[in-house]
Amino acid sequence: MNEKEFEQLVIEAISELPEYFREKMENITIHIEDIPDKNILKKLGLPSPCSLLGLYQGIPITRRGINYRNVMPDRILIYRKPILNRLNKNSQKPDIKKEVKRVVLHEIGHYFGLSDEELYLIEKKNFS
Repeated sequence: MNEKEFEQLVIEAISELPEYFREKMENITIHIEDIPDKNILKKLGLPSPCSLLGLYQGIPITRRGINYRNVMPDRILIYRKPILNRLNKNSQKPDIKKEVKRVVLHEIGHYFGLSDEELYLIEKKNFS
């Protein structure tokens, strides 16, 4: 899958969010990169670029106070090659669109203050 096709899947995942959530998303950027930066992997203690599919960097809206202003936008990074690599290794060959949507929603969930544990429960219910 080329970069443009992958980008379109990310855009579709965002556009399929309920309007209520899209309206609440402000001061945030979403970027697609091929693989995670080595410094990010080192900081997170991850052994391989394929072990990270996406990353939220910022302050979740549930933790922002009255002093939250004039700050750089939060960032969501979606990593194309690790997602595609994971799908290639999976014998069940899950739908690429479904997997991209899962990763995008997971990272947006962090923006809204959900923990990994909460997100995994939601994903198990909705993506299994």
